[in-house]
Amino acid sequence: MTGAILVLNAGSSSLKFTLYASSAAGPRPLVRGQVEGLTTTPAFVARDAQDRVVQQRDWPDRDALGQAGAVTYVLDFVRQQQSQQTLAAVGHRVVHGGEEFDAPVRIDAEVLARLERLVPLAPLHQPHNLAPMRVIAERAPTVPQVACFDTSFHRTQEPVARAFGLPSEITERGVRRYGFHGLSYEYIADVFPRFDPAAARGRVVAAHLGNGASMCAMKAGRSIATTMGFTALDGLMMGTRAGALDPGVVLYLLDELEMDARAIERLLYHQSGLLGVSGVSSDMRTLLSSDDPRAAFAIALFCYRVRRELGSLAAALGGIDAIVFTGGIGEHAASIRERICRDAQWLGVTLDEQSNAAGGPRISGELSRVSAWVIPTDEEAMIARHTFAALEAG
Repeated sequence: MTGAILVLNAGSSSLKFTLYASSAAGPRPLVRGQVEGLTTTPAFVARDAQDRVVQQRDWPDRDALGQAGAVTYVLDFVRQQQSQQTLAAVGHRVVHGGEEFDAPVRIDAEVLARLERLVPLAPLHQPHNLAPMRVIAERAPTVPQVACFDTSFHRTQEPVARAFGLPSEITERGVRRYGFHGLSYEYIADVFPRFDPAAARGRVVAAHLGNGASMCAMKAGRSIATTMGFTALDGLMMGTRAGALDPGVVLYLLDELEMDARAIERLLYHQSGLLGVSGVSSDMRTLLSSDDPRAAFAIALFCYRVRRELGSLAAALGGIDAIVFTGGIGEHAASIRERICRDAQWLGVTLDEQSNAAGGPRISGELSRVSAWVIPTDEEAMIARHTFAALEAG
């Protein structure tokens, strides 16, 4: 197949994109960028493959652009960048595929309608993922579009790993564990054999640690268990999300504090986690540089939750051969990796301090029974691969 692939990752306040060229070795990134501040003051920046800025622009207020305007601007920009290749397709990151979608799919009116029905499962993410599809269908109706799902990678889990202890009539409405960050974990599963072939064939826990954070237990590159469940709120404490929470707390918020569903939603998604505990920031870099004791406690709680979940995932695997750190915190916060690895000594992890400070890729000692690695993730590359494959399959 010839032509370029545009990959879009749309959120509530930003639109990230990467333009890929086709090559014999697979998709090759040409330019990447984003429009930030869609709900405040939008700003566009794009960089080439050498990380050089090729274009920047600001808008005075959010009403000057909006999400539809951002998609249109990006579409026009990438068309200007193309010299010899036409735009062959657009690949989209979609948070939720529900029970219906276990693999990437070509988008048409029927598929879009089915994806709309999944909005109640991810009300804060799914609408933003779907909106660009409509804009492109209007602006470029002949360009194929492909949806790639964050939930698909976890469909290999056993039914017992995906079930809640709820009555079957509720489970049958789709209330079960789905797991997220699947495109990131799929990328790690794809590239990890290049780093540690023996461990990749065995039991691996990948930790996608960032503003959104989760962990995944993989056996021979297949998802066995993961920390996120029905929504992206479960599991680890995150930048602004609480993570695992006794459901009784929600009942308390309803009954005693008289909070309604929308107020609880704001609390759990936007006002909790590192931000809520520290009262300082949701950004781990800010917390690590702060001398506020609340920041130190928030960091300690974040690492403790990783420690607890690591033990749980190791149990699900029946042992562990390797740990892989990825995501913004996992890739860049050496002190956080150090604390997590030292907490995991009981599992057989021996940290190499010098390698960890240098960013890896291997950060465990040569004699460590469990190897530890730092591998940058690339969800956009995974989407590009799936999009190319979907087009070639017709």
